[in-house]
Amino acid sequence: MEITGAQALVKSLEMEGVEVVFGMPGGAILPVYDPLLDTPIRHILVRHEQGAGHAAEGYAHATGRPGVAIVTSGPAATNIVTALSDAYMDSIPIVVITGQVARPLIGTDAFQESDTTGITMAVTKHNWLVTDPNEIPETIAAAFHIATTGRPGPVLVDLPKDVTNALMEWHWPASPEELDLPGYHPVTRGDPSLVAKAAEMIGSAKRPVLYVGGGVIKSHGSEALLDLANRTGIPVVTTLMARSAFPSAHPLSLGMPGMHGNYTAVTAMQKSDLLIALGARFDDRVTGRLDGFATEAKVIHIDIDPAEFGKIRKPDVAICGDCRLVTGQLIDALEDLGMGPVDARPDDGGTSKYAPRFPDQLSEWMDTIREWQSKYPLTYNEAREGEMLKPQMVIETLRELTPDDTVLVTGVGQHQMWASLFWQFRLPNTFVTSGGLGTMGFAVPAAIGAKVGRPDRMVWAIDGDGCFQMTAQELVTASAEGIPVKIAILNNAYLGMVRQWQEMFYEERYSEVYLSPDLPDYVKWAEAMGCVGLRVDSPEEVAPAIEKANAINDRPVVIDFRTDAFEKVYPMVPAGASNDDILLFPGQAGEDR
Repeated sequence: MEITGAQALVKSLEMEGVEVVFGMPGGAILPVYDPLLDTPIRHILVRHEQGAGHAAEGYAHATGRPGVAIVTSGPAATNIVTALSDAYMDSIPIVVITGQVARPLIGTDAFQESDTTGITMAVTKHNWLVTDPNEIPETIAAAFHIATTGRPGPVLVDLPKDVTNALMEWHWPASPEELDLPGYHPVTRGDPSLVAKAAEMIGSAKRPVLYVGGGVIKSHGSEALLDLANRTGIPVVTTLMARSAFPSAHPLSLGMPGMHGNYTAVTAMQKSDLLIALGARFDDRVTGRLDGFATEAKVIHIDIDPAEFGKIRKPDVAICGDCRLVTGQLIDALEDLGMGPVDARPDDGGTSKYAPRFPDQLSEWMDTIREWQSKYPLTYNEAREGEMLKPQMVIETLRELTPDDTVLVTGVGQHQMWASLFWQFRLPNTFVTSGGLGTMGFAVPAAIGAKVGRPDRMVWAIDGDGCFQMTAQELVTASAEGIPVKIAILNNAYLGMVRQWQEMFYEERYSEVYLSPDLPDYVKWAEAMGCVGLRVDSPEEVAPAIEKANAINDRPVVIDFRTDAFEKVYPMVPAGASNDDILLFPGQAGEDR
């Protein structure tokens, strides 16, 4: 069957099970947009190509399936680079298809030409410039295979306009084994001898910590993690990218570590004698000053990407493999050593679904941890009469009034940290955020992608006023496409995290961080984009506004929460400091620290 390259592309997407793509047409990609009219694949027209990339990311976060974006050449391709870089840092599987000028024009500085594969080489797992229409099916199959296997990540396929116009004979590779991918052989199962060694280390540890990263989410390993924690009684810290990997209410959950992690999570890692890193990469925001990080701890590092081993912290045992599968192997190895399941009956009269019992050898460790939790909990000062809203209170109220399976999306900054600290996570794949790149403007388009991927779930985005102004135009997309996302703007009239640093470390010299609480008028802006706009100024208005937003399911909702600009994110480890120098909420530090 002879078809055009453009038709072959669309048919290839169908073969990969693609149900939705996010994109915007333009000259070089026009041949592809014609056959899109004849496919069941849903196309969502974004208002900016960066939005297409972040929406694809949000879709991938929420569903575990690859997100797809289609844009044209030149500025469209460069606009989506931020999303590619974001996905690359956070190991998010997205497939981006870009148009390119015709082959004879490549290298001539033609209209809307850019070296897209060259520009994106550093921020994609792999990319292709297709010069033969007959190569389109194999290239698309390879793109999806590479994006979703091994360490997931973004890939890009650049298609010259004459290639998509040219005719080719349709064919489809029967299996990934038919693809020409020399050297690409991801290891999924761990070396049994190394797994056995890791089990022995766990069996003898007195102060172990499970240090869980986003790799557990990517491998769909939350159930295996829960099993391992319940069997061993080892406490769990979850990085920003893994916040929904382990239930917040579990007695072994210590919360988030790092620069703005809670005291117990940070200190447990510091004082541990064994760190079991599951799909985590020893990020600088977690370690603080490296020579002061967990100095007494041995390290078991489990990751599907061997490039992570020894990159920051040298492991005592490095196991390459899929986190879910290796965790299962580790459980089996522990059973071989006689470490069976921990008694799972709750001791709290049946009010908890989790067991607060721990192996005898960890009882002293857990007593210490419980003491830290009691003395140094997350806290904030509630608003007094006449004071502005406390952002932490808004987040806690939002959590209380939303279903357990709500998908929470955030931008980047203070609101992101407060959301990670004060939200109670119950199910995996319910937290969507930008971690490694820290991309302001992520929340709105990512929330749209998450809602498209999980239309059965309520999707709330918590955003800052600075972040919101970067990509708010995508709410036009949400309104036009009938995607009822809900946006909570924590409006403190500042670039809040930058202001916090200037207040704490630059002698309150506030340089270019003031945004104004009223410019723009967020309610009017929301209404102009086809959304319901609400404004909340006082604590008693918070719950009714959220309940009103929850009841609206035929259009997006934006709530402008006027919050206190003087609120700061605590705890905090200053940049360049050791985690032992963690700053607590003012007045919380005691002599016994």
